[in-house]
Amino acid sequence: MTTELHGLTALVTGGASGIGLATAALLAERGADVAVLDLDPSGAPAPLHGFTADVSDDASVRAAVEAAAEALGGIDILVNNAGIGAAGTVEDNPDEQWHRVLDVNVLGIVRTTRAALPFLRASAHAAVVNTCSIAATAGLPQRALYSASKGAVLSLTLAMAADHVREGIRVNCVNPGTVDTPWVGRLLDAAPDPAAERAALNARQPTGRLVTAQEVAAAIAYLASPAAASVTGTALAVDGGMAGLRLRPEPTP
Repeated sequence: MTTELHGLTALVTGGASGIGLATAALLAERGADVAVLDLDPSGAPAPLHGFTADVSDDASVRAAVEAAAEALGGIDILVNNAGIGAAGTVEDNPDEQWHRVLDVNVLGIVRTTRAALPFLRASAHAAVVNTCSIAATAGLPQRALYSASKGAVLSLTLAMAADHVREGIRVNCVNPGTVDTPWVGRLLDAAPDPAAERAALNARQPTGRLVTAQEVAAAIAYLASPAAASVTGTALAVDGGMAGLRLRPEPTP
């Protein structure tokens, strides 16, 4: 077991399930003292510290970040992972849903980072990792709102990296492909033919399968670690080759 994060503290939003939980568990496994912020942190087992927070509410975020920093003795690593999805074209989502998704996926990062910055500035190893998406760089059908929010996350990551690099704070993001998470599972369950929909999602990625939450967590852990001390303003794709590869169709037998 590697312990390159020994002595460091980490805060993970949306850390009680899916990618967030996998990330929090891996950071703890590698030696970090980890706090989880979530609407329901009960899904985060010991030794993770759980704090209730709604990233769409500034007062809630500030209180939870302060409590987490006190429990941890500071914040070295911030993983902005909390987010929600949306399906549809620009015709399908009402204004209220646009406001809600952008509020959580974009302003949620703003609120949490803003609250954590005083602690990050005090750290000798400060790193922020945002969970972005392949949707930020590839045109996906039926994902207009979600893609817009993740495009904003990508641009925000670059701007934050520029703003804070001279303060010793690195900022990067991961761009996962379709990840086998509870949220994707719910989307599949709602499809007219869940098995066919899963097969289509598998086939969309050149590796022929969905990405695992643990694979995304490993990428986040790298970007958060001292091993990535010279990496900032970078988007790391964890997408089974979806963004960069253009394979020819397999020949039919």
